[in-house]
Amino acid sequence: MRASLIQLSVDGSESADDRRRRAAKLVRDRAGDDLVVLPELWTAGAWSYDRWEHDAEGVDGPTAEVMSAAAREAGAWLHAGSIVERDADGTLYNTALLFDRAGELRGRYRKIHRYGFDTGEATLMGGGHDIVTVPTDFGVMGLAVCYDLRFPELFRGLLDAGAELIAVPAAWPAARLGHWRLLTRTRALEEQVFLLACCAVGTHGGMRQGGHSVAVDPWGTVLGEARTAEETVTVDCDMAQVARIRSELPVLRDRVLGIEAPARR
Repeated sequence: MRASLIQLSVDGSESADDRRRRAAKLVRDRAGDDLVVLPELWTAGAWSYDRWEHDAEGVDGPTAEVMSAAAREAGAWLHAGSIVERDADGTLYNTALLFDRAGELRGRYRKIHRYGFDTGEATLMGGGHDIVTVPTDFGVMGLAVCYDLRFPELFRGLLDAGAELIAVPAAWPAARLGHWRLLTRTRALEEQVFLLACCAVGTHGGMRQGGHSVAVDPWGTVLGEARTAEETVTVDCDMAQVARIRSELPVLRDRVLGIEAPARR
């Protein structure tokens, strides 16, 4: 399975429409790939809180329309990163969209863990509740977004739902790049899955994004990693490696469930 991570530059100098057109061309250029992944909130900007109301859209809005066409023209599965979704009741969500090779929307995941510590996303957006996996022609894909990486219970839930590959769009801050590089490898290793994490670059809302989009195999080995400029990283994933590693090192079989903390005295 050939996958590409398109590490887009996201800053305040480009409109959402212009970035959609540019991203669509980059996706179409990946014709022949099996999967393409884009970053988190790349249309509105993950840190441009003042743009969210203006650029919010539905799951059938302009981003979905353009990305659906791009997936169809590339003949690839497309994880279109995430959008600022406006629900019918007006609530905003950080929502990831997954399209199949025909351009059909096959997966939608509302980010469960909202970043901000009582500011930003944590107060301006609603939180999702559902773990989402999607069967594809190369394996079962799990969906997570950025800050979710800090919560291993979500990734264990994706594993239990059958995930063999997990895609993680992000706009991770450059100041905590060391955490990003550690957590992406850890989540792949502990769940024995392929992990494809696509982070934006550039600065907006006063925040510089870290880049270093990375593909990690189930052994925790980095297959490909970007630097800090806009670029595309392409890797080949042997999906049979998931079952092979889980058989050769069956740590998941030895999980002990239902462990409870002792009562406090």
